Amino acid sequence: MSSAAGSPKVSPRTVTPAVETVLAFVNTREDGSGRQELFADGDSFAAWLAEYDAFGGETVATDADAAAARELRDALVTVLLAHAGDEESLGEPLQRAERHLRRAGSLYPLATVITAGGVELASPQAGVERAFGTVLAAVTTFAQSSDWGRIKACRNPPCHFGFFDRTRNGGGLYCSPGCGSQVSMRNFRRRQRQESQEPPQV
Repeated sequence: MSSAAGSPKVSPRTVTPAVETVLAFVNTREDGSGRQELFADGDSFAAWLAEYDAFGGETVATDADAAAARELRDALVTVLLAHAGDEESLGEPLQRAERHLRRAGSLYPLATVITAGGVELASPQAGVERAFGTVLAAVTTFAQSSDWGRIKACRNPPCHFGFFDRTRNGGGLYCSPGCGSQVSMRNFRRRQRQESQEPPQV
């Protein structure tokens, strides 16, 4: 989460530690194609935290903590879907997500850590609160770059897998060619159904 003065500009297609932290957190949801919900309850959330030193490592978590993690994650996924231009995530859903993230920012404040090597944001809290603060620090760090919009969620429902858009023009919409093909096929079949239901021309 650090930014040293005079450091070289990061390539827009470079996945930074901040991006990795955000994606690690948002890509924990069940998606209907094999990925399991990793924040189902306190035990599963604690098991996930134990795997990541960046989030504080081994931590006791309750079911309420897991629910808070799901809410924070879902708000972030909505923002990432908006980055991908997903119409269903715009308007009221995005406004709700942004309100939730503002509340989270007040609940899990960040501290500025200044050293001779640079400056970083870090959570001064412990336990689950530190984990949430670490996510917000990563978001804040990367969002200050011009490439914040490159962190997206796949527009193929129910995938919504978070990914970093490495395309030259930042126009990627799907996490993989497979998801893009699924959406194209669904759209093609929908057009076929609509055409078959149209009255014949006279």
